Amino acid sequence: MAVIKPFRAVRPAPGLAVEVAEPPYDVMSAEEARDMAAGRENSFLRVDKAEIELPGIDPYDDAVYRRARENFRRMLQERVFIQDPVPMLYIYRLTSPHSTGQTGVAACASIDEYLSGAIRRHELTRQEKELDRVKHIKYCGAHTGPIFLAYRNQPGIDALVTEWTESHSPYCDFTRENVRHQAWTVDDKSVINALVDNFARVPVMYIADGHHRNAAAARAALEMLENNQVYSHSEEFNNYLAVMFPAEQLKILEYNRLVKDLNGLSPQEFLEKIAQKFTVTRTNGVPAPAKSGQFCAYMPGQWFTLEVKPEFIPADPIGALDVSLLQNLVLGPVLGISDPRADKRIDFSGGARGAAELAARVDSGEMAAAFALYPVSMDTLMTIADAGDIMPPKSTWFEPKLLSGLFIHLLDPPRQEGQ
Repeated sequence: MAVIKPFRAVRPAPGLAVEVAEPPYDVMSAEEARDMAAGRENSFLRVDKAEIELPGIDPYDDAVYRRARENFRRMLQERVFIQDPVPMLYIYRLTSPHSTGQTGVAACASIDEYLSGAIRRHELTRQEKELDRVKHIKYCGAHTGPIFLAYRNQPGIDALVTEWTESHSPYCDFTRENVRHQAWTVDDKSVINALVDNFARVPVMYIADGHHRNAAAARAALEMLENNQVYSHSEEFNNYLAVMFPAEQLKILEYNRLVKDLNGLSPQEFLEKIAQKFTVTRTNGVPAPAKSGQFCAYMPGQWFTLEVKPEFIPADPIGALDVSLLQNLVLGPVLGISDPRADKRIDFSGGARGAAELAARVDSGEMAAAFALYPVSMDTLMTIADAGDIMPPKSTWFEPKLLSGLFIHLLDPPRQEGQ
């Protein structure tokens, strides 16, 4: 069963959501974040990515977390944020060219459910990124960014959410970069209880985006549990901030690859090598992969369609993923990129940025080649997670991104480091 819990959200004061809310901390560089927050004292990036105020510092330095805590406390003291007086649930809707209105319930999810595998992952995490968010949680005394969870559809949840959003006004409603963000408070106890009961019929949930934040919330909870002399199971650190969406409303975009060189090969030599395992076709215009097993490659001034020959597609579901096929047939054996997590010769581009960005980065000379992939389906993601398997890194790109700062979960009591 899926356990969800209402909570007293800290959220922007009326009229301030558009000024405060920002994309997740990990979808941009420090330089990009600094530019986004310039001239905006209440940008949530000053909490979620506080290194933007400390140029040249190691982003994992304790001073960064202290600055995040200071900025969060200032926003609370100045009533940029307010805390709801009673526990509630919240509804969050995102409408964009990629989504006609994906609508989720914001609540606290259960750390125990995550640790038991009832909240399932499909990616590995890196320890340094986990520790970063653990420290951020403990310094700020809060979960500041929601984890994006998915579940197989439940008509009862859909009906309750639809009825509430059609009969109540959102507390915030604004558009940024072609995405409309709307959020509602659910303060009726009977509706809250009905949503909690309907989620209890959901057997499992899946992490769509936010694997590091989810793992960090669990890790921080275990550390706090170890340090708590009195434990009643009701402490806020047993839960973490999440937004749960029905899977059928979600769309995964492709996660494309770019490489800085062809491993000493000329473009013609490269094409000849991969032609052993791919059917290679020179393409006019800007193509897009039409199915799994098909890729579009770009080298200066020219697109190519690459289709894997059937005999080179393995039977196992992980090996048959497009990211695996590209890695195991091209990036590794031909281009010498054996570890895409660590190799500096490879970069990644979310599908929302489109083929034009791939071509521009190659034509500029920054990259030697780019590969556009066919996106993974939600059904594939859930099937792999159900089997306990792990996808290769950078397999999925969810769009639109949930904003941080629309609701925050305070820990009880707040846990501050260094005092």
